[in-house]
Amino acid sequence: MPEEATLSRTRLAKLIAEGGVQVNGQVVQDPKAKVAEGAEILITVEEAGESHIGPEDIPIDVIYEDDDLIVINKPAGMVVHPAPGSPSGTLVNALMHHCGDNLSGVGGVKRPGIVHRIDKETSGLLVVAKSDAAHQGLAAQFEKHTVERYYRAVCYGSPAATDPRLRGVKGANFEPGNILKITTQLARHKTDRQRQAVLFQGGRHAVTRARIVEPFGDPAGLALIECWLETGRTHQIRVHMAHAGHGLVGDPTYGGKRKLSAKAIPLAGIDAVQAFSRQALHAAVLGFEHPISGEMKRFEAPIPRDMQDLITSLRR
Repeated sequence: MPEEATLSRTRLAKLIAEGGVQVNGQVVQDPKAKVAEGAEILITVEEAGESHIGPEDIPIDVIYEDDDLIVINKPAGMVVHPAPGSPSGTLVNALMHHCGDNLSGVGGVKRPGIVHRIDKETSGLLVVAKSDAAHQGLAAQFEKHTVERYYRAVCYGSPAATDPRLRGVKGANFEPGNILKITTQLARHKTDRQRQAVLFQGGRHAVTRARIVEPFGDPAGLALIECWLETGRTHQIRVHMAHAGHGLVGDPTYGGKRKLSAKAIPLAGIDAVQAFSRQALHAAVLGFEHPISGEMKRFEAPIPRDMQDLITSLRR
C-alpha cells in the first residue's frame, strides 16, 4: 500500500474480511490467500462512518490543535474513553462535540484516535489523533517508547539514595543524580482485577524513573517528585512508587492513606494530606514528533489548583 493511503494492518484485515478487496477482479476474503506477481489488487475504502459515541458539550482545556491532532489538559475526575461504568461524560464525548466534522476518521469511523490514556483521577496532558495517519504515527512512537512524558506527584517519604531500605527493594536502584529507577514486570492482579501487580516473571516490562523535586518535613514526611516513563503501562507510576514504599498521597488503590507523625510534617500539612481526595499525580510534560509534519512538539501543563494547594500547605 502507498504510505499516503494510511491504512493500518488491522484496517486492511478488516477490509479483506468485509469483501473490500479484489484480486484480478474477484473478491477475496481469505487474508491468507496467496497472490502471484503481476496480480492486480483493488481495495475499496468507504467514507468513514458515524461513531456510536455521542457528542457532548463538555468544556475541555485545549493546549494545541491542528488538522491531525489535538492536545488536551485533562482535569482530574474525567474518564478518557466510554466504558460500561462510564458511558458518557468522557473526554471522547467532549472531543466528538469539539471536533465535529473535523474528524477525518480513525479505523473507518469518525472518532478521536486515543493512543494513550491517563487514569480518571490523574490530571494532565493527552494527545489525541484526528486522522488515521496521525493515529498510526503517534501509536508507533508510543510503541517505541520515544514519547517524552514527565509527571509530578506527591509521595510519602523521600525516595533518596541515602535510604538503606531502598537498597533491599527488588527491582529498585539508583542512577547518578539521585534518580530512582524501578524495573519490574506488571500484570493484572490475580484476585483484584482493578489493580496491577508487580511481577518479576511474566507480565509486561515496565521502567519508571523518579527524582525528588522538593522534600517536605523530615525523610519520613513527604516529597514532591518528578517521574518519567520509559514504558507506559496501566497505573505504572502508582504501582511502582507503592512497590518502592513511596505510595502517592490520596491513592485509594495502592495505599495512599498513611498515618503521619506531627514530628515529620506540621499539623496543617497532615490535615491537607488527609483531605486530599485523589491520587496526587499530574501529567505535566508531553513531547513527541508530529506524525505528519515531523516537527518536534513539547507541551507543559501547570500543576492544577488542588495539588498546588496541597503543596502550599506542606511548605507552610
